[in-house]
Amino acid sequence: MDSVILIGMPASGKSTAGKLLAERLGLPFLDGDDLIRARTGMTLPALIEAVGTEGFLRTEEEALCSVPGGAVIAPGGSAVYSPRAMAHLKSLGKIVYLRAPLVLIEARIPDFAARGVVMRGPIGTLEALYAERTPLYERYADLTVEADGRPAAELAAEIAARLQIKTG
Repeated sequence: MDSVILIGMPASGKSTAGKLLAERLGLPFLDGDDLIRARTGMTLPALIEAVGTEGFLRTEEEALCSVPGGAVIAPGGSAVYSPRAMAHLKSLGKIVYLRAPLVLIEARIPDFAARGVVMRGPIGTLEALYAERTPLYERYADLTVEADGRPAAELAAEIAARLQIKTG
């Protein structure tokens, strides 16, 4: 297996579990949000404010389309808005959807605007965003893992086991 790509809502555990999975597999870990910050020199909320939602999504798409294989990759939750970025990520390996219940996401993100969560159109609430994105995550996923508040180490172990990846 070349890469494992973790998708899901913000605060679903992609980065935390991804770092542990990468360590387990002896692969580098790439965080999509970090790639965007490195490219732009801006925080995600500042970038969204500066270039708007569509400008942010274009920046995210370019960053993700430049990602090489051979890593555990955690793109931002909005990556699924880009068929081009998702096709590139799919070409690198298996896509794992970390499905977290809305109540967990709400508890972890009390202020989603301050976090830099991309809202397209007149969505307005985290519940509406969750409803909009869930079918996209499901469409792109090769595998779905319940990210139900269990420790990230358990998620990483389950992902490795379900993908039948040998770990050392």
